[in-house]
Amino acid sequence: MEVILKEDVNNLGHRGDVVKVADGYGRNYLLPKKLAMQATAANKAVIEQMKASAVRKSAKEKAEAEALVGQLNSVALVFERKVGEHDHLFGSVTSADIAAQLEAKGFNVDRRKVQLDEPLKQVGEFHIPVKLHREVTAHIAVTVKAEEAAAV
Repeated sequence: MEVILKEDVNNLGHRGDVVKVADGYGRNYLLPKKLAMQATAANKAVIEQMKASAVRKSAKEKAEAEALVGQLNSVALVFERKVGEHDHLFGSVTSADIAAQLEAKGFNVDRRKVQLDEPLKQVGEFHIPVKLHREVTAHIAVTVKAEEAAAV
């Protein structure tokens, strides 16, 4: 099945590309999630117009992302969590936690853009990449500390 991508899809292609995919993948995943549309003659004509606007939109998004990188590279987040033996956390720090704290500081970053391979489960300092655009990535310093025990 040939489809035209409406959005960038990892390991498949970028917005506006015409790609050949398995029928099930196209029908059950790409089309229902509005990530692609079927590649018909009419849709191919429409996509040419969309490509021109997508180039302008991508340039604008890249400029905004580059402006945001300068601000995000200086951001340092601190999380305090309960810890057990060997500085192992009870629970973890996830990309959603990082995105929520960034939003509290005034940055509107989607949690899916935080490139965290697996949740942070150790105390320490980490440098987490945030992919703001296809070509623009910021790095945030995240510190996970042990929570102070309250005196009883």
